[in-house]
Amino acid sequence: MNLIILKKEDFIHRKVVKLKGRRFKHLCKINKIQTNHKLSCGLLNGKTGTGVVTKVSESFLEMRISLDNNPLQPLPLTLILSLPRPKMLKRIIESVTSLGVKKIYLINSWRVEKSYWKSPVLDKKNLEKYMILGLEQSCDTILPQIYQKRFFTQFVKEELPLISKNSMCITAHPKTYRKCPYNINGKTTLVIGPEGGLIDKEIETLENIGFSTFNIGSRILKVETAVTYLISRLFL
Repeated sequence: MNLIILKKEDFIHRKVVKLKGRRFKHLCKINKIQTNHKLSCGLLNGKTGTGVVTKVSESFLEMRISLDNNPLQPLPLTLILSLPRPKMLKRIIESVTSLGVKKIYLINSWRVEKSYWKSPVLDKKNLEKYMILGLEQSCDTILPQIYQKRFFTQFVKEELPLISKNSMCITAHPKTYRKCPYNINGKTTLVIGPEGGLIDKEIETLENIGFSTFNIGSRILKVETAVTYLISRLFL
């Protein structure tokens, strides 16, 4: 936990917070916190700064908080991701959050199992839990926005042109000869398909609205590996 994410309900006074549960246990077990220890903190969707531990009991701790710094700058990336397996989705959400992605669209496609859409992982509170883990890791405070789109063709034809306007539009696909560009560092919309890739008709639908199809080499990677690799290639 490189940054302690605070919520408004943690504040018991204007500049004093009280922490229980997971964060408290982690700080006691891993950080071995004691009175007067200074810790990095940030208000969820707000500023960052420090907290000084003023009290430690068996079930909670209190800190005096000073939050004066702006959060990290986000990546200029919109991620369009075919819904992966729930266990993989947990890891992907945490990873892309830590990399600074702030707009994520989970979409349906031909090879996405219908049962995935019924997973409790997609519940708002569960998604937030994995996003917060990513924020804690990367010392950021701004939650990504996650949208769920169940109808591929409708989404691509009606919504994606506006979402991707004035950006570089990329579809990652293993069955193409063009290599993915690198070090773009500009506004980008990136589409990544499911395990096995998007089908030809889906690629065609994306190409018809201006998306260029690229591969990332001869090795075919798992989605969670490909997502991290592509973001690193394009921005880091």
